[in-house]
Amino acid sequence: MNSSATPQTSEQTFHGLGIAPKVLQILETLRFRVPTPIQHQAIPSGIEGKDVIGVAQTGTGKTLAFGIPMLQRLLAIEGRGLVLLPTRELALQVDETLAKIGRPLGLRTAVLIGGAPMGPQVASLRRDPHIVIATPGRLLDHMEQKTIRLDHVAILVLDEADRMLDMGFWTQVRRIIAAAPKNRQTMLFSATLSREIMALVTGHMKLPVRIEVAPSGTISGRVTQEFFVVRKEEKMRLLEKILGDYTGSTLVFSRTKHGAKRITRGVSAMGHRVAEIHGNRSLSQRRDALEGFKTGRYRVLVATDIASRGIDVKDIELVLNYDLPMDSTDYVHRIGRTARAGAAGHAISFAEPNQKREVRDIERLIRKTVPISALPSLPPPRALAQSAPSSAGRREQHSFQRRRTGFVPRFHQRRGGRRPHARSHR
Repeated sequence: MNSSATPQTSEQTFHGLGIAPKVLQILETLRFRVPTPIQHQAIPSGIEGKDVIGVAQTGTGKTLAFGIPMLQRLLAIEGRGLVLLPTRELALQVDETLAKIGRPLGLRTAVLIGGAPMGPQVASLRRDPHIVIATPGRLLDHMEQKTIRLDHVAILVLDEADRMLDMGFWTQVRRIIAAAPKNRQTMLFSATLSREIMALVTGHMKLPVRIEVAPSGTISGRVTQEFFVVRKEEKMRLLEKILGDYTGSTLVFSRTKHGAKRITRGVSAMGHRVAEIHGNRSLSQRRDALEGFKTGRYRVLVATDIASRGIDVKDIELVLNYDLPMDSTDYVHRIGRTARAGAAGHAISFAEPNQKREVRDIERLIRKTVPISALPSLPPPRALAQSAPSSAGRREQHSFQRRRTGFVPRFHQRRGGRRPHARSHR
């Protein structure tokens, strides 16, 4: 069963979706007044106990789309809720959101994630939580140690299911699903949904309602995008120029953990407050980095793709792809960290001259051509006495654009500290 998107109007509220008065009162207190399209369509089916497959771009409120039905149903039925997510950061953020609504209702949560000590998690399980929020590996650790059983799971949620498949979690997810009762409600949410995932999950769901408020791979219409074609050795200088032009919070993505550490050192040397978040950082370090970025203690956050879906921070002005992602679908999730909840944002990506195929893959996925902007005059290297982009760099950009579009734009300079209008080359 499919459900297509309907236009959201100013009259749409959380009233009329089957939400209980007490829950509505809590939503009003928390200033959740207008549901997003995915919330407006998924909540009624979820409250009715139907299996749901929800597809919506990042930043559209999928947590409440499954969280409100789960919390309300657990007040009326026997059993426990289980939410599976691919990363620790996502698990903590989902717990924070659900606890805001569930705590006034007397519903308790427990978070089971790797990188944290088992003892406190075992203690939280002994308090018989109504909802368990977990990453697959750590949940299996608890199952093997018999500190948790899944035979009382009444509602199972798979959040960011495509990411769990990409990260190789699906064997673990299958074991978890097999340990849960067959007579349960299952809800799956993600920004992208491949045929492989549909084949994997539909066998474990009962006539799911499919709700797709935007085609898979859709990005927010409020995020503007541009590419720079730049040689690897000039990326740091271009980053310094851009961080000087933009003054707001900036999220920088690196392809590797080593690269993230190197970028962090470079940004710090530029005089910016910066933190890093990647797999080599401890859970406490990652939480400090994310919290510091939220509060403004750090202006720049450098991250690997572990954070492309694990950062829920409002008002990120700029997302910068220092390295293009290995998988084009990660581009959607990366730039989805800006222009969230109706706000505007900008995304800049550095493409090396030999990455024409990667750019085309991204444009094919998002179904639009991203303009290529001309390289501005770059600051001099900190160790070398050079200034503007080299003639070799300019020749490479000409060559890249000629191969990509058959058209070479006239170069323009940035003036007055303002970002020039990126040209679209048709």
